[in-house]
Amino acid sequence: MKSQITIKKIQDLLIKGVHTIHVDDDTSRRMWWASLEVIQKEFLSKNCQQGGVWVASPLPALNDKKTFNQLHGWLWSPEGFPYFQKENAGFLPGNHSAKITKDCDLISNYKVLNLSQKDGYEPFLLIITPNFQCILSIVGEKDKKTLLMKCDEESLKISIELMHAKLNQENKEEGVKFRNVINNLGNLNINNQFETFFWPILSAKLAKLGSGHNIKNYVKNDKKNVQITEAKLLSAISHEVRTPLATIRTLISSTLKKYNMDESMRNRLIQIDNECNEQIDRFGLIFNAAELVSNEVPSLNNLAKINLAEIFKKLSPVWNKQLNRRGISLKIDIPSQLPHILSDSEKLELMLRGLIDKNTRGLKEGSTLILELRPAGQKLKLQLKVQKLDSKKKERSTRDNGSDLGPVLNWNPQTGSLQLSQNATQKLLASLGGHVTHRRDTGLTVFFPISDSN
Repeated sequence: MKSQITIKKIQDLLIKGVHTIHVDDDTSRRMWWASLEVIQKEFLSKNCQQGGVWVASPLPALNDKKTFNQLHGWLWSPEGFPYFQKENAGFLPGNHSAKITKDCDLISNYKVLNLSQKDGYEPFLLIITPNFQCILSIVGEKDKKTLLMKCDEESLKISIELMHAKLNQENKEEGVKFRNVINNLGNLNINNQFETFFWPILSAKLAKLGSGHNIKNYVKNDKKNVQITEAKLLSAISHEVRTPLATIRTLISSTLKKYNMDESMRNRLIQIDNECNEQIDRFGLIFNAAELVSNEVPSLNNLAKINLAEIFKKLSPVWNKQLNRRGISLKIDIPSQLPHILSDSEKLELMLRGLIDKNTRGLKEGSTLILELRPAGQKLKLQLKVQKLDSKKKERSTRDNGSDLGPVLNWNPQTGSLQLSQNATQKLLASLGGHVTHRRDTGLTVFFPISDSN
């Protein structure tokens, strides 16, 4: 049986024997986007009239609609990536009003295939036209990246054959289409001089960023694009994580109803079900945050009048049960006759679960989480405070230790857990009508607008 062909294997093969200069991740990304612009504007736009092929991963990379319409494309991307939602239309060219089939066939001459973990997530682009060909990729470990560009006949031949083999392994029909399109291009006029022009033009483009003002703007825009892309990938990944967990919960529910079993086995299945439910909630919250970061503009159109005190009363038994399993106490302090607020009930419930999880991760047994609701002018104040006990049983405040892993997630090395970053938490609560304030040693405070009808 032949070994599986992956994007990463192709990249590793192409980089062999190449004398490279390593750069950090941010620099490689700037070089990547600048290279794409050079290729599209200076070369591909003048050589796509006779048709051709592009193959990319994990994003389409090219964004010139006129060019795309004249080329056949194959794209390996994470399963479930929401390309065809209105807010993501900019990732692909063409007419997005056409009906998209369930198997994610692209409009006319595009095809999306599932990117596996073995393929990796480093950008890759192969372009083949009768008079212009090139391979562009980022290769290397974290902060030791190399911008790889090849246009020689041997590299092109190897890449075409490996891509054909990869398509045959995953979708024979697409493998046949790919080979037919390549054959229909006829004898390729290998553009040996492309490399001679490419690097000087790329250098000149990067040199134009010479003034501090331009560099800051370019870096800011590039970082913004990277964050949006990372958030979209995270959104797709969180969807893929929740799906099997939901399936496990369904199987557990069916097993508990259909089969007789001893109490210990039943309790174990219930425990697994609880853990799955908590993870579904966590990744559901991550999905919402990633979606919000990707869209950039928070939507407040769905806010409605809700009773936050009633939500607390409804969810407090679930929270108590969840925290008691870890030896943590929950204290809820809610006065009577509180005003209603404006928010999104369903998403707010998920957010509250996330805040409780975020503020109790890593707490030792005997700690207490305090939730308080208080009127505050035209706002309703929600305060989360944590009481940690040291070995002498004295109250000790907690502080959040961790580092952000992008626009959405934070990594806490002490607990080994992933959670929403402070920035994502603030954005998500803002989309639910809440305003967050962080004060040292006083926990988290959120202010929600009171409904005018009160």
